[in-house]
Amino acid sequence: APRDEAWGLVGTTPDGGDGPTLILQGHVDVVPPGDLAAWDGDPFVPRVTGDVVHGRGACDMKAGIAAHLAALAAIRAAGIRLRGRIAVHFVVGEEDGGLGAFGTLQRGHGGDACVIAEPTAGTLITANAGALTFRVTVPGRAAHASSRERGVSAIDAYLPLHQALARLETVRNTDPDPLLAEYPIPYALSVGTVRSGDWASSVPDLLVAEGRLGVRLDEDPAEARRALEECVAEACAADPWLRAHPPAVTWPGGQFAPGRLPAGHPLPGVLRGAWSDTAGGPALRERGATYGSDLRLYAGAGIPTLQFGPGDIQVAHSAAERVSLREVVAVTRALVVGALRVVGTK
Repeated sequence: APRDEAWGLVGTTPDGGDGPTLILQGHVDVVPPGDLAAWDGDPFVPRVTGDVVHGRGACDMKAGIAAHLAALAAIRAAGIRLRGRIAVHFVVGEEDGGLGAFGTLQRGHGGDACVIAEPTAGTLITANAGALTFRVTVPGRAAHASSRERGVSAIDAYLPLHQALARLETVRNTDPDPLLAEYPIPYALSVGTVRSGDWASSVPDLLVAEGRLGVRLDEDPAEARRALEECVAEACAADPWLRAHPPAVTWPGGQFAPGRLPAGHPLPGVLRGAWSDTAGGPALRERGATYGSDLRLYAGAGIPTLQFGPGDIQVAHSAAERVSLREVVAVTRALVVGALRVVGTK
C-alpha cells in the first residue's frame, strides 16, 4: 500500500540502572475486511460473544497490543522498580512489508531482546520463513477470435510456466527446517492473480500473473529470486513461443526476508517458565511460522526476537477473526512475569 510516512508509537520506562531493555512490539494496522456479506455485523465494530471478541484485527493483532499495554499497566500499578527498561514499539505497515518497524529501528530505537505479540496459539514462534511478491508478464499475439490460429494466446503461453512453478514449489519444500516440518507446505509458492485479455472476441496478447514465493529459513532472498527466475527461464527454453518471446519477471510489492532467534538464546526459556508459573498446563512449544513478520527486521538489526501472543493465526485475515479474552489475560500474566525476569528488579 502506498505510504509517505512510517510513524508509530514508542514508549520506554524510566532508566532503572544497568539492566537490559526488553521491547514489546506490535503492529496497529489491519488488512481490509474482504466481503462484508461474510461477516456477522460490521467487521470494525467489536462483537463480544461470551468470552470471545469478534472483528477485524481482534486477533491480528489488537489483542497483542492490549496484552502489552495491560502488562505495562500492571507493572506500573504494582510500583515495581526495574533494573533495566521495558520499551513498547507500536508500528504501522506490518501487513504490507514492515515499513513501520523499519522506520522505528532506523530512528535508533532498539533493545536487547524483543517479544512480538503476533497470535501464536499457545506456542513460541522463534523463526519466520520469508515471502517475496513476484510478477510474470507473458506476451502473446493478438488476433480475431474467429481466426485464433493467426494469434498466440498469452493464456496458453502461460500454462507451462504455471506447471513449472508448481514443480519448483515441490523442490523447494524438500527437507524443510525442523521448526517448520509440521507444515504441509512450509515454503508456499502461490499465484494469486492472473489478468489477461480485454475483449472476448480477441486472442489475448498479454498475461500478467502475480504471486508469492516462500523464502526458506536462512536463505538469502536474492537466492530465492534467482531460483524462480531460473525456473521460468528453463520453462521458456523448452517452449518455442516463449523461447522467442521470453516473459519478464519482476519483484513488486511485499518483500519479507526470513529470520530467526539465535540458537540457545535464553528468551524462550524465560517465557516458558513464566507461562508455567502463571498459567500452568502444557509447556509452550517452540516452532517456526510460514509467514513473514516484523521479526526478521528486528533480528536483522541484531535484536533477538520471538513471537508470543494471544489468538490463532488460522483465523486472522478471515471473516471468522476472533480472540479469547481468557487467552489475552493468560498471555498478559506471562508477559508481566517474563518481562520482569528479563529486565530484572530492584
